[in-house]
Amino acid sequence: MRINHSYLISLLTAAALLSIPFLFAFSPIPEVNITDENPYLGRWALHLPEGAGWLEVRDEGDYLDADILWYGGSVVPVNHVYKHEGKLFLNQLAWRSAQRKNGRKHRPVYQLVLEGSGDELIGKMVQPDPNGRGAKTTVFLATRIPDLPAAPNLDKLKYGKAVNLLANNSTEGWRLVDPESKSAWSVEKGVLMNKPVQHKGEKHINYGNLRTNDTFEDFNLQLKVNVPEGNNSGIYLRGIYEIQVFDSYGKKRDSHHMGALYSRITPSESAEKKPGKWQELDITLCDRHLTVILNGTKIIDNQAIMGVTGGALTADEFSPGPLYLQGDHGEVMYKDIVLTPILK
Repeated sequence: MRINHSYLISLLTAAALLSIPFLFAFSPIPEVNITDENPYLGRWALHLPEGAGWLEVRDEGDYLDADILWYGGSVVPVNHVYKHEGKLFLNQLAWRSAQRKNGRKHRPVYQLVLEGSGDELIGKMVQPDPNGRGAKTTVFLATRIPDLPAAPNLDKLKYGKAVNLLANNSTEGWRLVDPESKSAWSVEKGVLMNKPVQHKGEKHINYGNLRTNDTFEDFNLQLKVNVPEGNNSGIYLRGIYEIQVFDSYGKKRDSHHMGALYSRITPSESAEKKPGKWQELDITLCDRHLTVILNGTKIIDNQAIMGVTGGALTADEFSPGPLYLQGDHGEVMYKDIVLTPILK
C-alpha cells in the first residue's frame, strides 16, 4: 500500500502537538534486509511540510556519521549522530548563535529524531528559539532512496521532439512557483529577464521563482544565460536538482559555482565567461545521472546524483517535475531555452 505523504504528515503533526501516541496500524512498515543492527543506514528523502530535505547516515567503523539537507542551502555534516533505544538521534548546531549581554554566546542545538524500520521512518525536528523560550517542531516522513542504477550510455539515448520553452516570446507556459510572491520576470525579443529591485529603507520584497506549467522526466536541456556582475540564479531540473548560475568567473572551482550541481558536484574545470557575457549550457539528466557542458567544455561527466538540492519543490526523485528558474536572488537573463525529452 502506498502512503499519502501529505495526509500522513498532517496526522503526525496533530499527534505530536497533542502529545497523543501515534498508531501505525493503518500502514505496516515493510521490513528490509539491510542490517538488523542499524536500520537507519543509507540515504533518505525527507518529505517536509511545503518542502524537501535529504539525509545520509553512514557507519564509519568506529562511529556513525551523517550529512543533512534541511529545506534550503547546502548539504552539511551533522555534528553528532547516535542510536539509542531503537531511535536515531542527530544533533546539529544552529547556523547562528545568540549574543548575550555578558559577552557569552549561546548556539542552539537542533535535534532530529528518527524512528521506524524498513523503507519508511517517522522523523521529528526540534529547533529551539535562540532566546530559549520556545521551539519549532516539524514532523515528517522519511523514505529510503533506492540504490542508483549504473550510469547510462548517453550515445544510445533516444530523444523525442524538442520543445522551445520561449517559442511565443512571452511567459506563456510559465507561472510563479509561489503565486503570492512578486514577479520580476518579463520577456523581450526572445530574452527572459529577471530584474528584482529592492528599495533602501523599505520592507524586503519577496520576488518569485518561475516554473514551467509542464513537467518532465529525463531530458537534454540547452540554453543561453547572461549573469551580470555579482548576481546569481539557478536552474532546477524537474524542480529538484539545481544547476548553479552564478558570476564565479576567476574564482576557484567549487560546488556552488557556475554549472555545478549545487553543493553536490564540483565542476571538473572552470569554463565560466566574464559577467555580462552570454554563456551556453548543455545539460543532460538521465537515470539520476548528470552531464553538464558549459561553453563547450564538459564540466560534469555523467555523474551520479545522490539526492535533491536545497530549494527542491519535493523530495520525490521519481516523478516528473517542472523546469524552474530562481528569481529571488538577483538579475539574470535567459534565451534559446530548448528541452528535448529522453524516450524510455
